[in-house]
Formats: sequence, C-alpha cells, structure tokens
Amino acid sequence: MAAQRKKLHLNAFLFGAGHHQAAWRAPDSPVERLGDIAYYEELAQLAERGLFDAVFFADGHSISSVEDGPRWFLEPLTALSAMARATTHIGLVCTVSTTFFTPFHAARMLASLDHISGGRVGWNVVTSMFDAEARNHGYTAMPPKTERYERAREFVSVARSLWSSWDSDALRPDRNGVYADSSRITPVNHDGHHFLVDGPLTVPRSPQGEPVLFQAGASGPGRELAADYAEGIYAVAYDLPSAQEYYSDVKQRIAQAGRDPQSVLIMPGLVTYVGETHEQALEKQRAVDMLLPVEQSLAQLSTFVEQDCSEWELDEPVPPLPPLEEFTGPQGRYGTILRIIEAEQPTVRQLLGRLAAGGGHYTMVGTPSSIADQMELWLNTGGADGFNLMPPQQPHSLRDFVELVVPELQRRGIYRTEYQATTLRGHLAQT
Repeated sequence: MAAQRKKLHLNAFLFGAGHHQAAWRAPDSPVERLGDIAYYEELAQLAERGLFDAVFFADGHSISSVEDGPRWFLEPLTALSAMARATTHIGLVCTVSTTFFTPFHAARMLASLDHISGGRVGWNVVTSMFDAEARNHGYTAMPPKTERYERAREFVSVARSLWSSWDSDALRPDRNGVYADSSRITPVNHDGHHFLVDGPLTVPRSPQGEPVLFQAGASGPGRELAADYAEGIYAVAYDLPSAQEYYSDVKQRIAQAGRDPQSVLIMPGLVTYVGETHEQALEKQRAVDMLLPVEQSLAQLSTFVEQDCSEWELDEPVPPLPPLEEFTGPQGRYGTILRIIEAEQPTVRQLLGRLAAGGGHYTMVGTPSSIADQMELWLNTGGADGFNLMPPQQPHSLRDFVELVVPELQRRGIYRTEYQATTLRGHLAQT
C-alpha cells in the first residue's frame, strides 16, 4: 500500500491592492474599494474556493508617506467579523500586538470572533517594531526587544488562561434554573510583571477552545516564542537553502520545548506570477514592474545599498556592489539584494520589481506545472509545510493561483480536494 503523500497548507496574505508596491497604480486595481468590506469578502470567498486554510491580515499602527500607496485601511478584527459571515470554512487570522493591547482586551475580541465564525480564528502574535507606532500608544519609543518579548510571553500566557477560564460545559441555560455553573468558571488571578488580570473572561469558551496561535519569529527570541506557543509559523526565506536552515532550526527548538514538531506548520511567504506559458507569467511580472515610479524606487534602493543609484540605467544589469562583509549599513536587506543579483542577474528595473513585491520572500514565476514543481520540492526537502501566499496584484494574482495552480497541486495528490474540517485548527491538522 502506497504511503500517503504529505499535503501542502496554504494561507492567503491579504494586503491592500496586492503586495507589489505599484499594484494600486494599475488601471484595473481595486484601490477605490479598499474601504469596501465587499472587496475583502470576495477575496476570502476566492481563497475559500481554492480550499486555503486561512486568509491573513497583518496590521500596522502608523503611516508614513501616503503618496507611495495604500498600507493600512480597515481594522483587521472588524473586517474579519464581516468576512466570517461571508464564508463558511476558511480560517481568519490577524495580527494583534502584545505591546499595544492588553491580554483581556485581545482575548475577549478573539474569542468573540471565534464564536462569530464558528471556530475559524487565528492570532498572529507580534511585538511590533516601529517607534512611530509606539508614539500612537503612549510610548516615546518602542521598548527594548528583551522587554517586548518578556511582555509577549506573559501576554500569551494570560490570554490562554482567560480562554480556559470557562469550562466547555459551564453554560447550562435552564430557564427554570441557572444560566451557567459558576463552579465551572475559574478566575485567573494573575499578578505579573506587566499585567494584573483577575478574570474570568466575559466570553464563554469558544468553539476551538482558544484561537490558533501563529507567530512570525525570525530573531532568536522570536523563534523561541514560536517554538513554545505557535501552531503555525510565518517565515521569510529568499531561497530553498535559507528555508531549510530556518525549518530545521525551528523544528529542533519545538522539540526542545517538549512539543511535537510535526504539529507546527512552517509557512514561508511566497509571491507568484502564474501564466499558461512562462512568457505570459514573465509579462505579468514585467507589466506591474513598469508601474513603479522610477525616481522614488531608485531613491529607496539608494537607501538600501547606501550609494546613489539615481543615474543607474533601468534596463541594464545592476552595477557591481560591495560584498556583504564590507557593507556598513543594515545587512539583512542588503544581503537579500546580493542574493537576488547573484541568483537572477536582474536588470535594475527587475531588481526594483523584486524588492517591490515581497522583498526578501521567495518569488516563483512560471506555469502551473513549474510552480507546483518548486512548491513540491520545498515540501519534500524540509523547506516548508506550506506557504503564506502573497499575491502581487489583487484579485488577479490570487485568482490565477486558485484557478491554475491549485488544480495542479490536487492532481499531484499534495493538496486537499475538499475541506474535511470546519475549524481552522482542523484544517491545519489535515495531512
């Protein structure tokens, strides 16, 4: 009897008009609809048609240059409440900051949404990172990283205690008797370094017991937090070797934390341009890259590489850059730029496009078959359990993936052909 093939898990990362910085400039972009909840409902329905585990909203608490294009619009939990009513199976995940919220506030909102959705909610645990965000929440600057992660750990622990403060059988609505059994409801009585929380939660136990916890840990403290608590991890990997390094390291940390590594899904970000032919896919990528404002994009690149790029010829190869060990600025983004140049030998315009769509996340350009080949390779060689899809243009890129790539993955037997569960935790457990 043939062994069952491992199944890919997919998440749709919804962001504005698409993850490409110039997506909103396209004549047919949905930029005028970014405050229209029907737009997001349609995207969620499209992802649900593709049998995705979940849709995901990131969140930010400040804005910089509004001329560059849209970033944040609707508050994610509010939007997901409406999207829950427009869908039936797909999971609903959003970022909630442990630096800017309190455990009771977050636990109450997330448990409420889990009830509204019938058990489809996930929480992406973040500590936030920008001083501009901190100044909107009473801080003069972001607390040090060590303090943020200490707070995050206490925050998650308290939230989980609040979710479990109601036993699953505590509600016993007897019109001639009592509404709930108080002996099945337990105060939290938490008095910690960061939080004082009596509890119990005002929301009874939700369908999943507690929302699914996600994390996007890249730093050491982030990886440790993910290893201790996360059921799904959003990762950044430019190529397969870097994905394999991260995957191996975090799975080992999960085992060291006394948890089953197979129970935690690692899902690197993935940008895709899909065409019925490779040339068609390249043309889709080229068309949106051409929408980038040249002067602004070159100025941004100048910041990344710490030299003047304003006179670089757009359709010529990228001029030589110093090796990483000689670069004195922030090395993460610069290292990614060097890897892109080495692997792809792009023109300057192509490099600007790659950085504009997903930055350091992996990009696949090709046919349904060639993209499925690469996804299957990552799945089978310790690079990923699935992917956090980052469509460069909405709704076109997501529709291309659902209509062209999903059937190819199903044909190979590495992707579900129907939902077998009704909760997000159930989707993630499907193998």
